[in-house]
Amino acid sequence: MPARVEADPFNLGAFRVMAGDTAQSWVDPNDPLRLEFEYVQRICEALDATVLARTPEERVRVVHLGGGGLTIPRYVAARRPGSAQIVCEPDADLIDEVRRLMPLPRHSGIKVRTVDGRGGLAAMPAGYIDALVLDAFDGPRVPASLATAEFFDEVAAKRRPGALFAANVTDKAPFAWARRFVAGVRAVHRHVIVSAEAPVWKGRRYGNLVVVASDAALPTTALSRHAARAAFAYRVLAGREVADWVGGAEPFTDGEPQPSPVPRKGTWFS
Repeated sequence: MPARVEADPFNLGAFRVMAGDTAQSWVDPNDPLRLEFEYVQRICEALDATVLARTPEERVRVVHLGGGGLTIPRYVAARRPGSAQIVCEPDADLIDEVRRLMPLPRHSGIKVRTVDGRGGLAAMPAGYIDALVLDAFDGPRVPASLATAEFFDEVAAKRRPGALFAANVTDKAPFAWARRFVAGVRAVHRHVIVSAEAPVWKGRRYGNLVVVASDAALPTTALSRHAARAAFAYRVLAGREVADWVGGAEPFTDGEPQPSPVPRKGTWFS
């Protein structure tokens, strides 16, 4: 089912990107620092604590695979003006609707390319990316092509030293798909954090897992504190906990890719 943009009936001037009856993105163009979805808050906290905290003279390059309402690109542009951002979003109709209903401000530094994530990433030069945000869905599922070992190898080839990788994925306990996704992330990043709300960890519902990774040390303590103070507290796994959770799971490959599982009809997970 195609994604669509609709006005938020409870917040004047704000919009939601809907896929069926599921809200996949929320944005207030007049207040880009307002983040309603918990998983978006976790990703932006990771960006704030790493690449967005670099010295002002550094120009940060952020790549987004998946666009939605451009919530995170707008946040980055507001938090760190002058950042160079590329959004890869294959849904041209959705992007046209987003631009019409909530156009980007002039000189935002955000460039939108109507291309799928793998195609967009392949076109970038080696050593280009300071941060890559993966928040791409085909309906309710993370595309299979963005979860394979070959994809993560491409991410590693395009990043600069110390780059951040942040992903929003969805699954339900016992997390057979998510463990294999994180196994792929761990193969090319020295440091990995995985977080989710307590009911998701306990298998009470399908939901979002936020994966943050880098070849540089991550501010695990700070991110854990943010997660614990959230309106719906997140539990954070890091270091040995991530290794134990992944266990013997093997990364997906391009030869045998698999999209994330489909939630039950009517499930709300954003």
